[in-house]
Amino acid sequence: MTLRGRRRALTRALSEPLHRLTPRGRAVLAAGLTASLSALAIGHRDLLRVGLLLTVLPVLTSLVLGRGRYRLTCSRQVSPRRVAVGEPAQVDLVVTNVSGSRCGLVLAQEQVPYVLGSRPRFVLPGLEPGERRTISYPVRSDVRGRYSIGPLSLSLSDPFDFGEHRRSFNLRDDLVVTPAVMPLAPVALEGDWRGNSGTRPRTLAISGADDATTREYRQGDDLRRVHWRSTAHRGQLMVRREEQPAQSRATLVLDRRRRAHHDDGGRSSLEWAVTALASVAMHLSERGYAVRLAFEDDARDDNARGGARTWASGGGTGAGAHESAFVVLDQLATIDAGGEIELVRAVDDALANSGGLVVAALGQVTAADVAVLARLRGPRTSCVALCAPAPSGQRPAEPRVLDFLRATGWDVVLADPGEPLAATWSRVGSLRPRAMRVQA
Repeated sequence: MTLRGRRRALTRALSEPLHRLTPRGRAVLAAGLTASLSALAIGHRDLLRVGLLLTVLPVLTSLVLGRGRYRLTCSRQVSPRRVAVGEPAQVDLVVTNVSGSRCGLVLAQEQVPYVLGSRPRFVLPGLEPGERRTISYPVRSDVRGRYSIGPLSLSLSDPFDFGEHRRSFNLRDDLVVTPAVMPLAPVALEGDWRGNSGTRPRTLAISGADDATTREYRQGDDLRRVHWRSTAHRGQLMVRREEQPAQSRATLVLDRRRRAHHDDGGRSSLEWAVTALASVAMHLSERGYAVRLAFEDDARDDNARGGARTWASGGGTGAGAHESAFVVLDQLATIDAGGEIELVRAVDDALANSGGLVVAALGQVTAADVAVLARLRGPRTSCVALCAPAPSGQRPAEPRVLDFLRATGWDVVLADPGEPLAATWSRVGSLRPRAMRVQA
């Protein structure tokens, strides 16, 4: 090692203990140096001894902390990992001392976004070898989004609080705050969705799907369902597959153009549209629909463009009944306002998966928007538009524009200012003839 390298190593070795000193430790060190210099100036030996003690004690404490072989582990659990706006979640931290020596007082601080609350700070008494401590604290957000919790930083200090040794973990966990979901009542949808008319788009349920025509024989199958031609071809007993339950599909379209909405924050029309689609997604999922959101941000899912993204399973009963709705809620949690092209992209994505029910949450609609939305209405597609309420004294669109949209086959419902979402949804289908309605 060169002379310059030795000087740097010596400087680093001398400066590190000073960096670990707390404000109290620095104050005691300054007092000790002052007392020592004063004692040398006046020749007072007892004062010199006190000054040397005050000078050495903080530095020695810092050196001991730095050379301590403390090994601490941390684990975190966020429960639940998905909450609605305004609902609390709990974070449980487990700190374990896996070293063979006892560590002193531990100050713990968790890094959380400001929208989830203030940064939690905790004081943990000394941890014995193998001992673990659990820290719990609540988080809550009034703003939807995906938030990263962590990392946890620990500060080990001595009993005199002269020095501290900081350690930080890289562990992070996500909390998804979804839009609020409002309960909705069943409404009347168009009659071409009735029964087995062939216009209702269906897909085989994902769970338990068999081959297109036959499958292998299973214990207990009816022998009258044996398919002898496939049995002879395969060399094993084959039976005709059972008819699988059909599942309806619904595509949700969000108008997130910045110019189409008004106000900011939780009172904006964009937040109303997001909440409306979240509520509709859960409502339709409860009634057996597989739901999807048309268009995702390119940065989040490049495969979403052009309809390449597949449908998530959902609907029915059981633990996976709301799977597709939860996928939509996660997507809506992080959606922001976009440019003018966003509505066209959403319509293009919905067209790539045409057929079924289309529910659009719209802001201010113009005549040019009617031409874009009219492309979605087809012989196998039922379209419902929920228009966000306008600010007091204004209208989201001219009544004539909404009439043009209705003329293309859309069921258009304009929300009134201050009207509950459930009341707006209850007016879906109210303008259609009674003979063309069915509850869904």
